[in-house]
Amino acid sequence: MKILLPPSEGKTPASSGPPLDLPELSTPDLTPQRKKVLTALQKVSKRKDALEQLGVGASLSTEVERNISLDTIPCAPALLTYSGVLYEAMGAPDLVADAMSDETLAQRMRNVHVFSALFGQVNGLDPIPAYRLAMKTDLGTLGKLASWWKPVLSKSFTVDPAEVILDCRSSDYRAAWPGPHEQVIALGAVKVTDSKRSVVSHWAKYYRGELVGRLLSDDRKLPTTAEELVSRAEESYEVEFTPHAKSKPAALTIVLRD
Repeated sequence: MKILLPPSEGKTPASSGPPLDLPELSTPDLTPQRKKVLTALQKVSKRKDALEQLGVGASLSTEVERNISLDTIPCAPALLTYSGVLYEAMGAPDLVADAMSDETLAQRMRNVHVFSALFGQVNGLDPIPAYRLAMKTDLGTLGKLASWWKPVLSKSFTVDPAEVILDCRSSDYRAAWPGPHEQVIALGAVKVTDSKRSVVSHWAKYYRGELVGRLLSDDRKLPTTAEELVSRAEESYEVEFTPHAKSKPAALTIVLRD
């Protein structure tokens, strides 16, 4: 099984670690494209209107300035660099620490892929710097990054026809690589109050991260079928499963009741 995650807007800069080495990242065939985006991002980040171009406010000026030095500042595993509700609920720091001495867990972490406006996608243990760039950004000559990455990732990010793909990403990142509908299972959450349903947005990130953390830390192998994934989710939550349609992937929904 592959697990697809969104990046976080906020990222934790590494206090120490190696500098960025693009050819050493997983999926090294993406190195030329990653270089193009990195170069374009550094160029935009030096401009006087960098904040406007990157769609961020003045409070993030330090992060934008850091973009200029992304090829020299320290890197840390992706699951430590990305932060926020999903990664906290996953227990990412503990998973990364345990993976250092547990090769079985480390291999599971390599099946976790974070989709990235800068790198296309990286696995959970790839060392990356803390950067500021969103997939919806129009980066000058490259255009909107979701559109730019889509044909690249369609050729690069391939999956076995028998693999199950648990998709925890937001729409911007799904657009960059929708994947085969018959294999993708989109994970979401709804809240039920007095028989009324409402989509959970912020807290959906929490439950996505929590389920992923449970799957990764379990001594059992990752699920290999949709049925097995649903069964594992049912151990902790009330869930609903909707099979895929011609134009939509399957959906696994965690149901939260008051």
